[in-house]
Amino acid sequence: MAEIVMRTASQKSIQHTAQWLRASWWGQALFVVLMALVMFGPVTNLLIWTVTERWYFPHALPVSWGFKYWRYVFDPVNGAFGALFSSLIVACSAVLMATLVAIPVGYALARRNLPARAVIMLLFLLPQAFPELPIYINIARIFYRLGLNGTYLGVIIVHAVHGLVFSVWIIVAAFSNIDALQERAALNLGASPLKAFFTVSLPQAMGGIIASAIFVFLESLDEFTGSFFVGAPDVTTLPLLLYNASMEGNYQVASISALILLIPSVAFMLVVERFMRPEMVAKIGQ
Repeated sequence: MAEIVMRTASQKSIQHTAQWLRASWWGQALFVVLMALVMFGPVTNLLIWTVTERWYFPHALPVSWGFKYWRYVFDPVNGAFGALFSSLIVACSAVLMATLVAIPVGYALARRNLPARAVIMLLFLLPQAFPELPIYINIARIFYRLGLNGTYLGVIIVHAVHGLVFSVWIIVAAFSNIDALQERAALNLGASPLKAFFTVSLPQAMGGIIASAIFVFLESLDEFTGSFFVGAPDVTTLPLLLYNASMEGNYQVASISALILLIPSVAFMLVVERFMRPEMVAKIGQ
């Protein structure tokens, strides 16, 4: 009798365990599906809009599909090529300007015992500590007096200053991670400090410099607020084109513009993953 009771209790325990596992599995599956919707739902919706010609309520999917708006976006008359060209010019120029400033600053902060080093590093973070809108409104007012409003130079300066946050901190980490003994050896062998920098230190830090340049490029490519207040309407970048299309209700053009911005972001982030080594990331902020 006792054996039968134990067998029955064991069977009930197994049944309860199986039910709990099934419930747990369904719960985990539901969580994964919800996370996938949160992460990939907006991207999927974006991709659908890029090949939509007509889509209206109450239809769950587009009524008609096609590449009509792709032809519209890449028609030279409609300005998408000009916006893409402007974005590339501004982004490449901002990378060059920010990198030329960040390399000597990063080397000095990493390799020299500068007084108030922490304060200097903090100064490069200050632009991120305040709301962008009032900052760019005041910059636009100052640039208007200087004749830089509505010019490529004004937009490039704004993007470069904004990108210095990423550039300086990453390059400081890159120079902090290099082998200082090799530079000392070059100096002991008769190389000048400038030659030792260009032949020994700079090549070792090149991975971090490339990573910082990519971050500045992507940040500039996606920058909207500064471009709007300083450049519009004379300098039109892809984010401005996307904004104008969205405000006009042209979601196809806005989605195609967003996809054009998304592709280099994903591609360059894969490149950054190669250059941003864990030991270098650990040096950021030190």
